[in-house]
Amino acid sequence: MSQRFANQVMVVTGAAQGIGRAVALRAAAEGARVVLVDRADFVADVAAEAQGPAAAFNADLETYEGARDAMAFAVETFGGIDILVNNVGGAIRMRPYAEFEPAQIEAEIRRSLMPTLYSCHAVLPHLLARDGGTIVNVSSNATRGIYRVPYSAAKGGINAVTQSLAMEYADRNIRVVATAPGGTSAPPRRVPRNAAGDTAQEQAWMAEVVEQVTTSSFLKRYGTLDEQVAPILFLASREASYITGSVLPVAGGDTG
Repeated sequence: MSQRFANQVMVVTGAAQGIGRAVALRAAAEGARVVLVDRADFVADVAAEAQGPAAAFNADLETYEGARDAMAFAVETFGGIDILVNNVGGAIRMRPYAEFEPAQIEAEIRRSLMPTLYSCHAVLPHLLARDGGTIVNVSSNATRGIYRVPYSAAKGGINAVTQSLAMEYADRNIRVVATAPGGTSAPPRRVPRNAAGDTAQEQAWMAEVVEQVTTSSFLKRYGTLDEQVAPILFLASREASYITGSVLPVAGGDTG
């Protein structure tokens, strides 16, 4: 396997499961020193699987303190940060917008926008100290889709953060990019997004979302984890050195 990330330090948030876990393990195999950040304790087990130097850190990135402490841990452990992959997020509930309660709307924004907003701010001093670096935000093509309006708004916010931050910091040698994954097949989650569980009605709404996501894709299928990891790590690598401010749809032709 290539060593694209040799001698680079990468922080991956939401690294205990799904896309984040796969990104962290692949980056470690390609030479990165990786800090895996997640609220779930078992992120330490994932770090232990890495084929290279890796460390786990438990943090609640819905708080600024969590983001700040995670970046400080990475610097303390590996001496700095070169790359941040902001992966935390995911729709908690699927339902028509009129069915959302106010607290549920706020929870979606806290889950899928604030960790990226906080982590981008928290990492900047460390990237500036290295005279450059790369931030890869994991957005979504769900900026256009049914039954996830607050989540769609959060991911639209991430696209805005990506482009504005890229414009502000390009002259400091900091690239800011994003991918916008579509539906992605992954093993069952060990920590469900909706801890309260889904009612029969919510499961029916979820089935409609799956149908919409599948039919909106030109390829008429979900992507795989590997199909999401590859573009994230391409954008994180020096191979993408002339790309910044871009949001790359990775959704089988559905641009969101």
